[in-house]
Amino acid sequence: MSEPVKNTLLFVVVGSLILLTGFTQSWNAAILILNMGLISAIMSIGVNLQWGFAGLFNVGVMGFVALGGLAVVLISTPPTPGAWSGGGYGVVLSLLLGAATVVAAVMVAQKMPKGRTRSFAIIGILIVGFFVYRAIFDPNVASIEAIDPAVAGNIGGLNLPVLFAWPAGGLLAAGAAWLIGKTALGLRSDYLAIATLGIAEIIIAVMKNEDWLARGVKNVYGIPRPAPVVGYEVELQQDPSFIARAEWFGLDPVTASTLSVKLGYSLLFLIVLLILLWMAQMALKSPWGRMMRAIRDNEVAAEAMGKDVTRRHLQIFVLGSAICGVAGAMMTTLDGQLTPGTYNPLRFTFLVWVMVIVGGSGNNFGAVLGAFLIWFLWVQVEPIGLWLMNLITAGMPDGSALKSHLIDSAAHMRLFTMGLILLIVLRFSPRGLIPEK
Repeated sequence: MSEPVKNTLLFVVVGSLILLTGFTQSWNAAILILNMGLISAIMSIGVNLQWGFAGLFNVGVMGFVALGGLAVVLISTPPTPGAWSGGGYGVVLSLLLGAATVVAAVMVAQKMPKGRTRSFAIIGILIVGFFVYRAIFDPNVASIEAIDPAVAGNIGGLNLPVLFAWPAGGLLAAGAAWLIGKTALGLRSDYLAIATLGIAEIIIAVMKNEDWLARGVKNVYGIPRPAPVVGYEVELQQDPSFIARAEWFGLDPVTASTLSVKLGYSLLFLIVLLILLWMAQMALKSPWGRMMRAIRDNEVAAEAMGKDVTRRHLQIFVLGSAICGVAGAMMTTLDGQLTPGTYNPLRFTFLVWVMVIVGGSGNNFGAVLGAFLIWFLWVQVEPIGLWLMNLITAGMPDGSALKSHLIDSAAHMRLFTMGLILLIVLRFSPRGLIPEK
């Protein structure tokens, strides 16, 4: 069987599994799997750029996805009345002073000769800057968080269309990646993994504890939808033309409105995925892509040929992180809320890495295939496991401790299955289902 035919069949199989979900369970469940599969595919492309193209082991995917979600709140939600006049400008001023303190310390370290005087100067700048920063930051934050804390207590956003937040999420993640890359990309691969994991946890901790930014663990609800492509179910159910179309399809207005909203998201997510996939493919086939793979395969030889390895690593680290930020913004838009407490490394880092490895690192289509397959299994394994355990224990008497234990253990089938799939793929197809050419 030729390679293109095999790859096409793999996509057909995964698509058939999603369609089967619609026929056997519900179309709402099938479209939800499709939407999250599209978002996961975009995350996988971002990680594949970093790992498959350049060999960068980024274990901080969760942090960049969370920054994308934060961008949605800062861009698309309405500003909190009185927040900017009450303390917003003071917070911005304090953040600028904090950044200026760091810049001043770096400049002193670069300009002054080594010695005790330089050390005292740097320490003095940092201490004075820290106290000035906190003196301005703390009272202004307290003023913002005191504004109607039951429903607000944060600075709010710019009230722009939510689609503007998707590229903004990419830019916010790219900016954070640039700062991280300037300090961490000089580390060896295993130390880079530890550093990015720690920085991702710091990002989540800031989002959970800085209530003035996005309400912390109190969450932000009611994020607007990307109109006019995606509407609201209540409005659709009151539209006579929509009701007529729903009746023509043999659907009741409630079911039809739910499917219409989810399909609207599917259309937008598919457009973004196709654009990013096309750009990633063009980059892979370009001289830049060939250079990145040469650096990945042999950094020493690439440096000997005059390539700036650190600069190229920084480029692709920023690009991959920006794509993860876009995916994070899309996911928050789909959820309609930002919940920092739900970001965890298992879902937003480990699972994405499984998608890339199973699909085929270094191959963009493999990353997309792996995303759809693994997300489908992640959703469906638990109910399948529960059915399997009920089947196995059908002959056991009710009240049996073993029967109860086996049925209760169905909830852990997800982790077991992900580990099993990873082991099988690494053993029998270590390059993934669609290997790099």
